[in-house]
Amino acid sequence: METPLSAKAKASPAFRIERFVVADGTLEALKWIAMVLMALDHINKYLLGEAHTVLFILGRMAMPIFGFVLMYNLARPDALAADIHLRVMRRLLGFGLLATPIFAGLVGAWPLNIMFMLLLATGMVWLMERGGWWRVTAAVFAFIGFGALVEFWWFGALSCLGAWFFCRSPTGGRLALWVLALCSLWIVNRNFASLAALPLIWGLSRINIPLGRHKRLFYAFYPAHLALIWLAQRFV
Repeated sequence: METPLSAKAKASPAFRIERFVVADGTLEALKWIAMVLMALDHINKYLLGEAHTVLFILGRMAMPIFGFVLMYNLARPDALAADIHLRVMRRLLGFGLLATPIFAGLVGAWPLNIMFMLLLATGMVWLMERGGWWRVTAAVFAFIGFGALVEFWWFGALSCLGAWFFCRSPTGGRLALWVLALCSLWIVNRNFASLAALPLIWGLSRINIPLGRHKRLFYAFYPAHLALIWLAQRFV
């Protein structure tokens, strides 16, 4: 099943990207790719002492891919009416809390894990979608205040918002803003490897991959793989 995201577009056709539709199976494939990249990056970081630069570079693509898949789904025309944002926020909060003790054992008490960064981005999108000056103001204050507390800081949330902004109305200008948001991750990563996620996403969007959806797989995988890495640190 394919769902166009361009119904809300108001931009001039001269600046529009003609077609940007990602099949549901392809979105699932992107999540699998991101999970593998994340797991390899964490193994390299926490078990191998970042010995393999290639794994570090590849790992920079994981978060932008996860963020894109989430924001694509939130940008669907019926997402707000179907309360998708609220359901996603509940899952992110629950599994983020579940992963917190393990993440703290690996990283420390700060920052909060990626689930909370995705929760922040989802909450901001929810507020902006509902509209009203006070909700938009609340989204801005949430970004400023909570962005300092989460993994990838403000720049991770920006990269998610850039993806959402583009998916709602795919134009060249919005793509440029998404690229700039991803470039801001240099402050965290000290490289621009996150940009490599864009050609991967774009290339796979041309393919309809027949893959079934596993709704909670990523959520459960995140604390589970961190727990295995934590155990391996201590007993292997």
